[in-house]
Amino acid sequence: MREGAGREKRVEVTVETLARGTKVYISRAHRFGTDAMLLSGFARPRRAETAVDLCSGCGIVALRWHDLGHRGPCRAVEVDPAGTALLERALAEDEALGHITPVCADLNHLPGDGLAHLVAANPPYFTGGFVSPDAARAAARHEGGCTLEQVAAAAARLLRDGGRFALCHRADQLARVCAALCAARLEPKRAAFVRQRAGEAPWLVLVEGQKNRRPGLRYEPDVLMEDEGGRPSARLQTIYREGM
Repeated sequence: MREGAGREKRVEVTVETLARGTKVYISRAHRFGTDAMLLSGFARPRRAETAVDLCSGCGIVALRWHDLGHRGPCRAVEVDPAGTALLERALAEDEALGHITPVCADLNHLPGDGLAHLVAANPPYFTGGFVSPDAARAAARHEGGCTLEQVAAAAARLLRDGGRFALCHRADQLARVCAALCAARLEPKRAAFVRQRAGEAPWLVLVEGQKNRRPGLRYEPDVLMEDEGGRPSARLQTIYREGM
């Protein structure tokens, strides 16, 4: 037997601390980026509202909501047990996070109770191209058993009438995002493009739909990542501290 054979592979875990001190445990496969921070600021539950974080990964959206003041019931749904374990580790170290419930489940099999005021998702963006050999990273980035349409359908099952569903996606997929939301009776109501700098093409779009509501989409001001000097924009810094 070669050296090391049969041993459990060790996963390196590190800690990120949010603006108000909430800790987020991350690994190479389950980390978070700007898109999750923007999403959690774009659509925030009110303090006591019921919320669901789909495609939760390490639980970043649920944890960021807590950091911004949410204290209502919140389920963080993730299909990969390794991602759920990271969130459980954060919960074990902070009693204040007791309103968050980790759920390790396939969202396609998630029963709908129609109780949530807000559902958010940072779903896989890609349908083709290079696929990572790391199964967890591939599942987080590429649609497989978690398509945009399936995410929208799961959100619709979870939401009450008039409830909100928010997601982030590639800007060039806006038409598909709106079609998927409408098919699930989640009428697109708000959208904001994210650009690296003024005048550049957007790379991300944030969209919020409402269940069983009339058409009427409002475009909000673009989010610019950098100012004219190449520094993080004032708005981006505000979003990171306080949400949108």
